[in-house]
Amino acid sequence: MPWWDAENHADRRPLLMLRGRIKERARTWFLGHGFTEVECAILQASPGNEAHLHAFATEAELPDGSRKTLYLHTSPEFAAKKLLAAGEEKIFEFARVFRNRERGRLHAPEFTMLEWYRARADYRAVIADALALLGLAADEAGRSLTYLDRSCDAAAEAEWLTVADAFRIHAGIELLDTLSPQGAGDRDTLASRARRAGFSIPDDDGWSDIFSKLLVARVEPKLGLGRPTILYDYPRAEAALARPKPEDPRLAERFEIYACGVELANGFGELTDAGEQRARFIAEMDEKERVHGVRYPLDEDFLAALARMPPASGVALGFDRLVMLAAGAPHIDAVLWTPPGP
Repeated sequence: MPWWDAENHADRRPLLMLRGRIKERARTWFLGHGFTEVECAILQASPGNEAHLHAFATEAELPDGSRKTLYLHTSPEFAAKKLLAAGEEKIFEFARVFRNRERGRLHAPEFTMLEWYRARADYRAVIADALALLGLAADEAGRSLTYLDRSCDAAAEAEWLTVADAFRIHAGIELLDTLSPQGAGDRDTLASRARRAGFSIPDDDGWSDIFSKLLVARVEPKLGLGRPTILYDYPRAEAALARPKPEDPRLAERFEIYACGVELANGFGELTDAGEQRARFIAEMDEKERVHGVRYPLDEDFLAALARMPPASGVALGFDRLVMLAAGAPHIDAVLWTPPGP
């Protein structure tokens, strides 16, 4: 039945009401902790510069009749960081974001991202924020977070697991010695280990492609079972917008939070070195062009603002996914008021 069928909508409506209650509790939580709610523009000069993010493009017709390509943002990150450069200290947004080539149980091409930033804060502060939000969502639902046959007690003490330890424990692969002292990935060594672990690795797969396959197939399904998992200390090659760890430049201050084997949040200690950020973006776009045959422009305004941005940490949390797990729904469409096609 289509989502707008009255019987179908009646079945979904309790989940949508829960969505509204969780949203209001989250908003109240942020406002009570001194955050300012913002609204970032959706149309941007660049949708983001990560190799495997795919955007929706459109065209603006200017008053003089000329045309300019713009993109629906894949995250409010660039605009939000400009607000930090402008002097905002603690901001959050329930942002509508758009990602092409994404559709399935856990993915929709248009979805709600709850994104927030703390200026002059260590990234452990925003991890604590995210865990609090998982707890309030579960509390509002009156149940553990659930996805299919997996459950997670959001109130339980979280598991902290480095990416290297997660690969060693769950995939049987040593990861750190496939990274150079500067963080570049040794593709052939990782490919050899992945093949020994039973993976078919095409010759044109890069280090990042192999890393992602191992993460998705062997590591992610084991995370957030019974209690939330904070996966942290990502390889620098997998953290295009995160600052390097001072004690180990192979790694970066990036983390993800999992519940029920599902990634719910992705965050960083934010990179504020505009020169390094430019170099990383160019490398990401070179890889995108190699694999997908396209590249997105750099947002020069963002890079200029980054040079003035204070140290900060931030998180992007998939709000629809959080509601989905709080409701125990098997598909993301169950918690979207009007699921997008196709």
